[in-house]
Amino acid sequence: MDTIIRPRQFNGTVRIPASKSHTIRRLLVASMAEGLSEIRRPLDSLDARSCVAVCRAMGAKIEERRGIDPACPNPPDETGEKLLGWTVRGKLEFLNEKNNFVPQPCNVGNSGTTLFLSLALAALGSVPVHFDGDEQIRRRSAAPLLEALKGLGVRVESAGGCAPITVQGPWKGGRISLPSPTSQYLSALLLAAPCAPKGTVTEIDVPLLNERPYIEMTLSYLEGRQILCEHDDNFSFFRIPGGSSWKPVTGTVPGDFSSAAFPALAAAVSGGDALLLDLDPADTQGDKAFLDMLSLMGCGVQWEEHGGSPAVRIRGEKRLRSGEFDLNKTPDLLPAAAALAAFAEGDTLLYNAAHARIKETDRITVMREELSKLGVQCEERPDGLVIHGEGRMKGGEIDSRGDHRIALAFAAAACGTADPVTIHGSECAAVTYPGFIETVSKKTGEQHAGT
Repeated sequence: MDTIIRPRQFNGTVRIPASKSHTIRRLLVASMAEGLSEIRRPLDSLDARSCVAVCRAMGAKIEERRGIDPACPNPPDETGEKLLGWTVRGKLEFLNEKNNFVPQPCNVGNSGTTLFLSLALAALGSVPVHFDGDEQIRRRSAAPLLEALKGLGVRVESAGGCAPITVQGPWKGGRISLPSPTSQYLSALLLAAPCAPKGTVTEIDVPLLNERPYIEMTLSYLEGRQILCEHDDNFSFFRIPGGSSWKPVTGTVPGDFSSAAFPALAAAVSGGDALLLDLDPADTQGDKAFLDMLSLMGCGVQWEEHGGSPAVRIRGEKRLRSGEFDLNKTPDLLPAAAALAAFAEGDTLLYNAAHARIKETDRITVMREELSKLGVQCEERPDGLVIHGEGRMKGGEIDSRGDHRIALAFAAAACGTADPVTIHGSECAAVTYPGFIETVSKKTGEQHAGT
């Protein structure tokens, strides 16, 4: 699908969709738990639905609750109803050998988070579980995670570490080394290892770890349910005894700082004024660092109270300053940060983010190539970009390459360009932020969605 976005000032109140990372973790925890979980206001996106499908394929019973709720950020269907929550009844049937339950093939779609975290969960059982996904997923390597699972006694079948993949337990424990250029490899083991058989111990050496805030997020789930997990301060070693069980998880999923970067970017580059709701400033999400980046570059950023809950106001300025930003903990911010830097005056350095090359696309190369189509000069480095900002961006045509964050970044940036921007393949934005492309592609003067 091609979408044309015309420049306009981005103003208004926006309800930020729920965190994808929290949504998928809660689905998996609820599926492993024995009992009833209620996940309120989860993210309703393609990735989240892929995770629901995988959990059901492995035996979880998940029911949707839909209705009309103006406070819910999910997009409405043709009847005006939204996904308000899921009721999840665990425990996964295939983990109980007496059930003789045969898991269905698990299609993760485009969701790398679902694939990596579910692989370890599936390794807890004694029956084979088969995973596959779309074309991009078939290019995303799980090799370090699969080697770690093999070291724990799990049988693995894969061609070159990519999907299609089949895993089969039992999980025997032991000590393994797991380099984690993506934190999802380590999060996968941390979520599954406590449920290994009683008497087993999983010890993990971590010689490389990127995206530390996501490990802190995963550990918050273990700590919140009193599940034992020993680790050193720099997360280079973990020791997890088996024999634990997850408790049901109930509550509202917090808003997604990763998604919030895009309406914030739109307001910042268009001189707009946007109030972003449903964000928790105390959340462990690393991508809230985008707010600090905006502030350092001269944008107005202020936390306020709105209806008794925290909200953050973003006010765009005519002139933005350049800067230098370490994205090791937050590589998903690279597309939005690169687009923002194009509107600054001077050179902005984004560095220490080589792992941004192993996402849905090589986001370093893709952002350089696509920004150049809109008149922005960039220098590609092994671990990032130098953006030579001139305070403006031309219009033109870009290709999302099927990467949701590329599409979202250029959709937001188009609010501040000199001329319209056409985004080829814009439908991929629905992977994490359904409705945003439609919001910014409305005609000038219309109030945007999410109010």
